Amino acid sequence: MILAIDASRANKYEKTGVEWYSYFLIQEFKKIIPVKTKVILYSLSSLREDLLPLPQNWESRVLRWPFPFWTLKRLSLEMLFHKPDILFVPSHIIPFFSPKNTFTTIHDIGFKRFPECYRTLQKKILEFGIKRAKKAKKIFAPSEFTKKELVDICKIPENKIIVTHLGYNDVYKKTENNEPSIKKPYLFYIGRLEKKKNIENIIKAFKLFSKDNPDYTLILAGNKNPKFNIPKSTPKIQTLGWVSNENATALMANAEIFLYPSLYEGFGIPILEAFACGTPVITSDRASMPEIAGDAALLVNPDSPEEIKNTILKIINNYALKKSLIEKGYNQCKKFNWQKCAEKTLNEILK
Repeated sequence: MILAIDASRANKYEKTGVEWYSYFLIQEFKKIIPVKTKVILYSLSSLREDLLPLPQNWESRVLRWPFPFWTLKRLSLEMLFHKPDILFVPSHIIPFFSPKNTFTTIHDIGFKRFPECYRTLQKKILEFGIKRAKKAKKIFAPSEFTKKELVDICKIPENKIIVTHLGYNDVYKKTENNEPSIKKPYLFYIGRLEKKKNIENIIKAFKLFSKDNPDYTLILAGNKNPKFNIPKSTPKIQTLGWVSNENATALMANAEIFLYPSLYEGFGIPILEAFACGTPVITSDRASMPEIAGDAALLVNPDSPEEIKNTILKIINNYALKKSLIEKGYNQCKKFNWQKCAEKTLNEILK
């Protein structure tokens, strides 16, 4: 049996949610895929060192393509002439000529909920991707929330969707060595800088908070959506751009609070990373966030900067509450790991 995996996302250097999902599933698959199953990783360029070495029954195939639409065109050609028994695409745009046993993951449908965050061509591609995904044998979703979205909005049959909760990178932990270079105290956000992440209300809430708490800084880490305008960095509000795992861990572990009042998430991995670092979390009362955070975070109305500000004060001024949230966070993040996600995914693929 030949199992082919689209490793193009996992092979990127600057990884975020979908790329980390692809990467960690491949790493876990290495431990549990039977030796009798041949595995082929397809990528646009040679595999990075962090994906190597490969088990004996695995191989890498580089499909070079200097044009856009690698999955729909170059990977499609490969499927036409060298079709595997099974294909797994960790991000939902599956190629033409896919085998009947094709599996994919739809992480969210943010382009339908927040179309203004996407370029016209990007929206068309994602919409086409949903149509293509409907041809898959099964679709994985990272949360019950995303599954419901796919059923209600995309009209995908419920029995075709399998929920596989994600994990988090276990480098995120509280240690004595991960001191950031940024002066404390500070509040922290990490993720894409765009409208659906609610950056505007994070900044508004911080400005309200800092009137009576001038010693605090707001740190925003993550790549910027080209369609989103954010204020230039100031001494009180600093934007760092994409940061490495090492720096992100240090920033998360030493923050007073992790702010994640996003308007829309298919899962929300940074919530778990904050829990693992022992950092209290403020997140939204909507989308997937209550499902992932449980009772270990304080939930807010993300449309209210005043409520976000008051919730920041509640944690800052109540040591017992802060300590309780940290303890609950440690327990909550233990419910999620990549091993469980990979095992459930593989069991469905090889069924």
